[in-house]
Amino acid sequence: MSDKKTRGLPGLRGTDHIGFTVPNLDEAVKFFVEILGCEPFYELGPFQSDGDWMATHLNVHPRTVMRRLKFVRCGFGSNFEIFEYVAPDQNGEQPHNSDIGGHHLAFYVDDMDEAVAYLRSKGIRVLGEPTVRTSGPNGGQTWVYFLSPWGMQFELVSFPNGKGYERDTDARLWHPAHPER
Repeated sequence: MSDKKTRGLPGLRGTDHIGFTVPNLDEAVKFFVEILGCEPFYELGPFQSDGDWMATHLNVHPRTVMRRLKFVRCGFGSNFEIFEYVAPDQNGEQPHNSDIGGHHLAFYVDDMDEAVAYLRSKGIRVLGEPTVRTSGPNGGQTWVYFLSPWGMQFELVSFPNGKGYERDTDARLWHPAHPER
């Protein structure tokens, strides 16, 4: 750990996992394991409550059923907790990045061209061609978005020689080649 002054949440070490809900857990796990190459771990569920536990602890409709969840790990990054829920007030639409609550998951790859060709060979919809940044704080980064079979947004990023912002500071964003930073 660094000797920088501690601010914010006491004892914070980093991101343990990112959780998200999918319409079909089997389809999602298959995508994460067979297409992306993640490692599957344990599964839990189902869980529901006749009281207000779901509303109190998860801020969801009290009659929500968490059918199942599964943890997966992708490379050297964070773990993912993938949920399949059913709820009386469930919104079945996948949010866009521009929507409140919109999101995407970004994966670092060593070779952008090889990764894009691989996704396309598997029938995965890649959105346009990779964007190459040559200047500014993201200078040196290449990125492209792609969609899961259920429409969730993902991104590939690569910056093998670092990013432009690194010229102006010793501070570094997390990078798979230097996870200790």
